[in-house]
Amino acid sequence: MTEQRGDAVDESCVLTEGPWTHRFVGANGSRFHVVEAGTGPMVLFLHGFPEHWWAWHQMLPAVADAGFRAVAMDLRGYGASDKPPRGYDGYTLAADVAGLIRALGERSATVVGAGAGGMIAWTVASFHPALVRRLVVLGAPHPLRLRAALFADPRGQFAASTPALKFQLPRYEHLLTRDEGRAVDEILRRWGGDRWVTGPEFAGYARRYREAMRIPQAAFCALEGYRWAFRSVLRLHGYRFVKLMQRPLVTPTLQLHGALDVASLPRTAQGSGRYVSALYEWRLLDEVGHFPHLETPELVLGEILRWAKS
Repeated sequence: MTEQRGDAVDESCVLTEGPWTHRFVGANGSRFHVVEAGTGPMVLFLHGFPEHWWAWHQMLPAVADAGFRAVAMDLRGYGASDKPPRGYDGYTLAADVAGLIRALGERSATVVGAGAGGMIAWTVASFHPALVRRLVVLGAPHPLRLRAALFADPRGQFAASTPALKFQLPRYEHLLTRDEGRAVDEILRRWGGDRWVTGPEFAGYARRYREAMRIPQAAFCALEGYRWAFRSVLRLHGYRFVKLMQRPLVTPTLQLHGALDVASLPRTAQGSGRYVSALYEWRLLDEVGHFPHLETPELVLGEILRWAKS
């Protein structure tokens, strides 16, 4: 039962029952909420903004039925995972995922990331290549492609990143939670493809994401990752991050991107393959926006299973 506290809600709102198991796992000094189903080689799902693990609830049983251990986590600061005031830099977020793979008793995993989770997935594969067997990225350019496009494409990617630039404003998180999280609904509508935002399933996702963003500290933590990404550009640890990310990825990588994505433009994402020295595939999805896993789940599921099995 959700406990109301003013405009906030309790973490129990994300503990939805289903054909999966909820667990809390310690990794990298924090406690993470994970949801898992099935046995076999692990496929680890990383959600984006403004989501939580529920983004993958359709994938989990289907991937489990295909012979895999399907695991979706709430990233640091989201859902029922810990919400410390710090640790939203690229290094720590990647270490969270690497630590979780080890904590779950696995030597490696196929990592699937969407949006902001896709950016983390790129980083995990770069910093911890031995732990990532295969990589699937949805709606997320390689971090260095995104950085370059922000400067080189002012009328394109820089303009498309205006909402994220607003995240830099102090206390902007209060706008996300005001009016029962109406701003979350607006972001989903702006970034999603037309077919999805006008379809029957949109309202259910929007309601769950608005509710989860109103968990105490969740909105602040969700924005901190974006704030670090911009603040680090002119700082030493940001320079080090760029140097480390320049190493070619040795992980076979599948990149799926919506042709209608207005948050991460297709032309920004399309150059990401230059950072992969292993097998790499790019697929542009027609009539799909920033959330391919929600907008065309059957197609994405098929691609994930094809890549994980190959």
